[in-house]
Amino acid sequence: MEKLLEKEILAPIIIILVCFLLCVLSKKIVYKIFKIKISHVNDRKKNTIVNLINNMIRFIIILIGILMILEIYSIDTKSLVASFGVIGIVAGLALQDLLKDFIVGITIIFEGQYSIGDCVSINGFKGEVMPSNLRTTKIKAYTGEIKFISNRNISEIINYSIDKSNLIIDVDVDYESDIKKVKDVLDNLCKSIKEKYKLKEVSCLGIQELASSSIKFRIVAQTSYSNSFSLEREIKEEIVVEFNKNKITIPFDQVVVHNG
Repeated sequence: MEKLLEKEILAPIIIILVCFLLCVLSKKIVYKIFKIKISHVNDRKKNTIVNLINNMIRFIIILIGILMILEIYSIDTKSLVASFGVIGIVAGLALQDLLKDFIVGITIIFEGQYSIGDCVSINGFKGEVMPSNLRTTKIKAYTGEIKFISNRNISEIINYSIDKSNLIIDVDVDYESDIKKVKDVLDNLCKSIKEKYKLKEVSCLGIQELASSSIKFRIVAQTSYSNSFSLEREIKEEIVVEFNKNKITIPFDQVVVHNG
């Protein structure tokens, strides 16, 4: 019984319990800080940052706890820390690229450059961001390919999901078409599409270009990038149906030949 009360037995147990309690407490504090003071951050980004901070705090608490336990058993922790410092320098030199990946990964998370599910173009490769880690970013193209990019090699990011994008569709009609009639048909079509998909803006801007074989009208719709492909197909299908109904011709390319 006296042995159980000795310093070497009780103190480590107390330190372990205190470390456990500090880990639980710090997790709750970090979560509350982000919930109350950083409520404008979206949930996916918030959870990523909270997990990252909690892991760092947990690592520091456990490291301090281990050093305190070693101190109880009369182990020289100062020389041990110094040794770890030398080992850390050597490891840092050997793993420079890996450290760069982690640093860039942390920067991407905190700056909110992109999140899981965003449509992005990174170094010219376009697709959807998949669940990744601090070392690499995974992007899945719409054709199915998955590309792994080391975070240190990311030099150019275009995020299509941060804000609404403008879908632009140019429609060709014959030069002999009734311009006012074409404009009215396209205006009505835009109103129908806007109500059907509850979009903020869909409109026909009018004549965009007088091409060699046709007159080009331009339609602009404001939508999310991920929905733009299906919306474009829907609008083009409606255009063909309405033009056929109103006998408006979509011309073929024409070449005029003059005999000398």
